[in-house]
Amino acid sequence: MKRTRRNHGTPFKAQAALAAVKGDKTLAELAEHFRVHPTQITEWKQQLLAWTADVLGGSNPTEETPDLKTLHAKIGQLALEHDCLEGALTNTRWSICMPLKPSVPPTRVEALPDILQPDQTAPGA
Repeated sequence: MKRTRRNHGTPFKAQAALAAVKGDKTLAELAEHFRVHPTQITEWKQQLLAWTADVLGGSNPTEETPDLKTLHAKIGQLALEHDCLEGALTNTRWSICMPLKPSVPPTRVEALPDILQPDQTAPGA
């Protein structure tokens, strides 16, 4: 018979996690006592330890807040590239695909090797 899913309240989770932190009983004994899986108790214990470290100032933030101007500029660039590629697929909006700052200078046809040059004498002309 299948057991229905149980939602445990915060006090219950805290009680189980604190019992695991104390270390008086083994994880198997705690799981039997609280009638939950041992992995669940371990997860609650890790959450409790992480939360207390944050509250008591034990962990330092590793990342600073990102620069919003830079992120907005990147979003605009990606939106433009997306529109360009979407237009290329439908072959309708080529005018918006002109890059603001070309990363590679356009190549001239004269600079291409002879093999890649367009044929000046078309057959049957």
